[in-house]
Amino acid sequence: MTEPAKKPAARRSPAKKKRLPPGLTREQAEELFARLSEVMPDPKTELNYTNPFTLTVAVALSAQATDVGVNKATKALFEAADTPEKMLALGEDAVREHIKTIGLFRNKAKNVIAMSRILVEQFGGEVPQSREALQTLPGVGRKTANVVLNEAFGQPTIAVDTHIFRVGNRTKLAPGKTPDEVEARLERITPDAYLKGAHHWLILHGRYVCKARKPECWRCAIADICRFKDKTPAPKGA
Repeated sequence: MTEPAKKPAARRSPAKKKRLPPGLTREQAEELFARLSEVMPDPKTELNYTNPFTLTVAVALSAQATDVGVNKATKALFEAADTPEKMLALGEDAVREHIKTIGLFRNKAKNVIAMSRILVEQFGGEVPQSREALQTLPGVGRKTANVVLNEAFGQPTIAVDTHIFRVGNRTKLAPGKTPDEVEARLERITPDAYLKGAHHWLILHGRYVCKARKPECWRCAIADICRFKDKTPAPKGA
């Protein structure tokens, strides 16, 4: 008895590569950063800090809080404790009292103490200089890690917060549906000469010019490069 013929196995179609949405060209990106660098020749974080540890704490505290609010809360905190060892000695109750004006302060106080303990016990009291190690610290996600690597250690990382996510999509410099997509696009399109400052230029531009509700397009240095269609007209007398 002959066996029935076997049906040929169905071919699997090759996985399609995920295409990024169309955006600015590399030449346009270079011009964009060149102009932002002229407007802001020495961009820096607006968080106050004295060393990598206080920067890490400040950035972790800034989640769902303003830099101004964090600076007010950490002024006395960092005067009392500017190292992991001193923070542990200060204790969670005291940390909580210092930062009680910040959103989610109870959980953040726990994270600051837990972070300090891990730094002392596993890293010799020093803030690690790798993203993987930083993300093992309580309260430190990818965005916080990227800020610390960039600001404290001079690494060309780009931390995508709400401002950078908005600017990346609105200008079409780095369109993406998620912060990770925007970050990947920015890393690909940003010229090497501007990688170190890109994070600061974009966040400050988003904070003070390309605002969420009403971007001030009439005074934007990159308005002719930006592909945002509904540009805000200049107010009378501007």
